[in-house]
Amino acid sequence: MHELWFTALMNQYLAGPANAVLNAFGQPAANPAKPWTNYMAMELLVIGFLLLLPLLLRPLLSVAKPGTLQQSAEVVWEALRGQAHDVIGHGSDKYIYLFGTLFVFILLSNLLGMIPTFESPTMYPAVPLGIALISFLYYNWAGIAEQGVIGHLKHFAGPVWWLAWFMFPLEIISHCIRPMSLTIRLYANMFAGEEVTLSFLSLAPIVVPVLVMALHFFVSILQAFIFTVLTMVYVGGAVAHEDH
Repeated sequence: MHELWFTALMNQYLAGPANAVLNAFGQPAANPAKPWTNYMAMELLVIGFLLLLPLLLRPLLSVAKPGTLQQSAEVVWEALRGQAHDVIGHGSDKYIYLFGTLFVFILLSNLLGMIPTFESPTMYPAVPLGIALISFLYYNWAGIAEQGVIGHLKHFAGPVWWLAWFMFPLEIISHCIRPMSLTIRLYANMFAGEEVTLSFLSLAPIVVPVLVMALHFFVSILQAFIFTVLTMVYVGGAVAHEDH
């Protein structure tokens, strides 16, 4: 696998900290001289950008005269907030911060591959899997926090009490499959999109790659939105108060 220039810099100057963390978790790097992989470096780049972005934008924020970027961010925020309310209903605002974080992180990770010499970290299975596990743990935590352990477990039994013995194991299996489903959906779409984009950039005339890049941009937004909405659906199902 080729090493991106940013990954090479990480391995050159930050190999020690990476090896220390990997060894602490009992997962030593196959090559201690190059513990950083492309997806790890790209993921860290996105996280660093998200941490730095508020500091850069803070002087530009204005209530009286919001700029284009601020207005765009507010539109996205309100759209996610409205979608969460439609899916979850009353009390959805307490979960909007996770939904917003998921959407922005996935979107920027998807779009990073459009920049020459960079790659989308979401085209590697480990990154979508990590995000999917966060979604899985969060909606189960939200269900337990809202209804308690017993109330949350009642969701797995289904609405018909005499079918609970049959529904409970099926629901457990279904919920355990969700992280894998989220992972495959995001990974497969981004990997395919990245490969198609690279192929056309190397083979086709100028106009065709522009169209492919536009499609890649659309798919990046769509996949971030789908992942976020599915997380909303899972949270909504976990916190819903229903008679069983």
